[in-house]
Amino acid sequence: MIALCCFAAPVLADPPDIVGVEISGSRVSVTLAHPDTGWDHYADGWRIETEDGTVVGTQELLHPHVEEQPFTRSLTVNDLPDEPLFIRAKCSVDGWSDTRVILRR
Repeated sequence: MIALCCFAAPVLADPPDIVGVEISGSRVSVTLAHPDTGWDHYADGWRIETEDGTVVGTQELLHPHVEEQPFTRSLTVNDLPDEPLFIRAKCSVDGWSDTRVILRR
């Protein structure tokens, strides 16, 4: 008799790709692409941060975008600091991405 043993490893998808960033006054719009599979795994947020990682504003995404890829959401942040700012994205399984994109003004 042969016993088979299988171990399930967590499935890691690519982090959300930041494919576009626009700023108009205090309104920041970010376009993300992510292989959302449904409520169990989807891009669930992005944030604006300073060079040292201080969070200036966070956009929480409340549902998957399985059929809407890529997608754009906006956030209004009054009094954005006058220093280099970056966008970082997050997914519900893998957390905050190591990659950030500069917010060009």
